[in-house]
Amino acid sequence: MSNTNINDIPFKNMEFHLRGIKNVPNTGVIHGRFQPLHIGHREYLLAGKERCDYLLIGITNADPSQTRYSPACPHRSSDSANPLTYWERLDIIVGSMLEAGVKRNEFYVVPFPINYPERIFHYTPQNAKYFMTIYDEWGYEKKKILEKLGCSIDVMWTKAIDDKVTSGCEIRRLIADNKPWKHLVPEFTYNYIINNKLHLRIKRLLEGNE
Repeated sequence: MSNTNINDIPFKNMEFHLRGIKNVPNTGVIHGRFQPLHIGHREYLLAGKERCDYLLIGITNADPSQTRYSPACPHRSSDSANPLTYWERLDIIVGSMLEAGVKRNEFYVVPFPINYPERIFHYTPQNAKYFMTIYDEWGYEKKKILEKLGCSIDVMWTKAIDDKVTSGCEIRRLIADNKPWKHLVPEFTYNYIINNKLHLRIKRLLEGNE
């Protein structure tokens, strides 16, 4: 098991949670699949945290019931593209944010059902600022979804797909091919995946999809 588990991390300041997130000044929401969380995701999360006091990190495709095919990004609904459970991704996000120096009482992790937008406000406050980045057609599609809900959106940057540092797809493929990938993820991500033998699941699912 990893050295850090979110069950072992006490909330040193429960004020935000006890009085309700809606009353926290400058709350931001950010989202992703994080399959797995890599250095590009870390840059994205930290950029969002710099823009708010309290960051809600939403996990999309939280479970199979929240996964849906989209022509804007066909592969993202496949089993091989979703090898890590919600809990595993939550654990990795918390550990990686702490590793990056973010205080535990300044962020929280929740499901983010982007494929079922009518459910989003069950998990995140409507009056928050919604941070995102755009690299492809799926990014623009998500922006439309959030705009339709009336969310206040902050597109932190728009870049070409070739400008991405890496992607979950690339990392999963490197794992399946037994090629180096440690340099593409935070140290916590790498240790968590290896210590919990999740690389074997990633490899098995990709091989079964071929």
